Amino acid sequence: MTPRARLPDLGLALKASRAACLAAMLASFGAAAVPVVATDAGTGVPVLEEGATPTAQATLEDRDFGVRTRAMGLDRQVEMYQWRAAGDGYEAVWNSALIDSSGFDDAHRNPPMPLDTQRWWAKDATLAGYPVDVEVLRALGEWRTFRPGFSRLPLNMAATFQPDGDGLGSAENPLHPQVGDLRIRWRELVLPPLQGRVAFRDGAWRLRRSAAPGTRPPGGATAATIDAANPSPPPEPAVWNWTWALVGLAALVVLLLLRRRRRR
Repeated sequence: MTPRARLPDLGLALKASRAACLAAMLASFGAAAVPVVATDAGTGVPVLEEGATPTAQATLEDRDFGVRTRAMGLDRQVEMYQWRAAGDGYEAVWNSALIDSSGFDDAHRNPPMPLDTQRWWAKDATLAGYPVDVEVLRALGEWRTFRPGFSRLPLNMAATFQPDGDGLGSAENPLHPQVGDLRIRWRELVLPPLQGRVAFRDGAWRLRRSAAPGTRPPGGATAATIDAANPSPPPEPAVWNWTWALVGLAALVVLLLLRRRRRR
């Protein structure tokens, strides 16, 4: 066989090798375009999108006042105008806890508080279709004051309270309250984007250890902030194994063509 007769076989082998390598490269690019997060249970969970925040289906309600919200938490703050010791006398102030007046004179005894401060947490919060542990809400949530519409205010409360700022007050004249008057404000819980702050473990989104309260690295920045700025890359998916299979197949094709050329 002349050298010229061998050239087509050699060219065919090179073309087959290049085609197999190109297929391997395309497979590797395709694998990189489908990132998957590995979980403790071994099932894949979609990567959290930037700005991802949890949602809740159930509505939280303060039934005493008919106040509702779809936020992750609802907080009722109650303050009472009451006496406290000031130097040699007394002064009246707004305070959220009952001031002990057992040692005051009879004219400056504080009445009991008829309402308590109370807080409700969302129990069905989900993120990307999976439940969110309540510790995530407690650790990362921010309480913000909001003004309810009071369209569901019960009649007995409507007879006692009137709008006062962002909430309700029992004082006939809000500018001149009397000892025993109440004022009530509501807050709802707002969460920041959770990407980099939570990890998927045991079937739920849980607080990352580095994002736990009290974890503060040098420089003042919280660990949660650093995690969010530098999220851990997801592990390489199993699709990458096809790359090596295709490379091996290309090598096998080249060997077979070379053996065929030698026999001729």
